[in-house]
Amino acid sequence: MKMMVRDNDTTVTSFILTGLTDRQDLQLPLFAVFSFIYGMTLLGNLGMILIIRSEPQLHTPMYFFLSCLSFLDVCYSSTLTPNMLLNFLMVSKGVSYSGCLIQYGFFALFATTEMFLLAAMAYDRYMAICNPLLYTVVVTKKGCVLLIAGSYLGGAVNSLIHTLGLLRLSFCSSNVIDHFFCDLVPLLNLSCSDTHLNKILVSVFGSIIEAATLAITVISYFFIIVTVLRIRSAKGRQKMFSTCASHFTAVFTFHGTILLMYFRPSFSHLLGTDKTISVFYTMVIPLLNPFIYSLRNHDVKCATRKLLKRKVFMC
Repeated sequence: MKMMVRDNDTTVTSFILTGLTDRQDLQLPLFAVFSFIYGMTLLGNLGMILIIRSEPQLHTPMYFFLSCLSFLDVCYSSTLTPNMLLNFLMVSKGVSYSGCLIQYGFFALFATTEMFLLAAMAYDRYMAICNPLLYTVVVTKKGCVLLIAGSYLGGAVNSLIHTLGLLRLSFCSSNVIDHFFCDLVPLLNLSCSDTHLNKILVSVFGSIIEAATLAITVISYFFIIVTVLRIRSAKGRQKMFSTCASHFTAVFTFHGTILLMYFRPSFSHLLGTDKTISVFYTMVIPLLNPFIYSLRNHDVKCATRKLLKRKVFMC
């Protein structure tokens, strides 16, 4: 355990991640499972970006947002998974103090940005279905870029606040983080400083961001459902619901796990449960998103078939 002695205090300069389990017989099987998940995540999301970019029919705001979501999921997953996979193979599962804060900073950036981006996608669907005559006027290319930039700005501000909050803390007793990545809650529990301010910042900013993004999504889908139910044609209703079902599924799966992880009473936090939930929203959801959108979206399936046919004929 690396320590630095200063003013008769022992300060932690590196951390040890315990990982998902300390059982040695499970390290290689888990490495294989999560390597497959990570590989499929990269394949699915990068494939989605390629399909959208290569098919002119998909050059619309809806698919622009979807390609941005796929890029974000690649970054989000890549922030945590490679280090986790490496730790399955290493005897020493250490990470430097600065490396730990950098990992958390990027994780908070991408996770928060995804929340804003999903809300922007819900607003896009609301405008397309409920206000189709104004859609091309309101949802312009410049407007889409600004929404993406605003999502990243919101993510950067939230990440910076909590990362700077961690910098003011001291870690002087133990350096063992009982988790598979440098998450905020385990780090606060490990600190020997007063973490009251940090917890207030988590509660305030977390609640505001979660409430705002979830409210935009819920209100958008409320009006979408009302509008779709007014459509007389059963086929028309089915088409509209099919268009929104994939995004609805992705949004509430993501928000559901975030709420379950960070907004339930502290006494209900059990280590095994927390790790399982963390695996779901950090690795499983980025894997599921491209398949949710592609399997339920007729345009994406058609574009995929066209791209595969072009590749076959080129060969």
